[in-house]
Amino acid sequence: MKDGKNVILCIDDDSDFLESVKTIIETEDYIVNTADSAEEELVSYKEDKADLIIVDLMMEEVDAGTSFVKEIRALGETPPIYMLSSVGDALSICADYGELGLSGVFQKPIEPDLLLSTLQSKLNG
Repeated sequence: MKDGKNVILCIDDDSDFLESVKTIIETEDYIVNTADSAEEELVSYKEDKADLIIVDLMMEEVDAGTSFVKEIRALGETPPIYMLSSVGDALSICADYGELGLSGVFQKPIEPDLLLSTLQSKLNG
């Protein structure tokens, strides 16, 4: 939390997607930090902790998103982490996202109302 506002971290290598998600989230008065690679964000995450993380499954490397989640969890950190996936619900069918250290999966393109309601329930109880 920063200045009384929850901090959301969004990581995706698609800058247009990042900008649209940032715009949606900022309508609800959250602070949004963005990054276009998991490697870049892991360094800054250690300095500026986020209250919730949204990370793309496949970025510069096929498993960049899942590797990022493992590294965050290895630090002992427990913020809710949501994976972005173009396969969406199919990921839930073929993998237990809880075992991956995830709180859930958002399908691309992301539904704004679902995104905002999820943030509200996870961060504001």
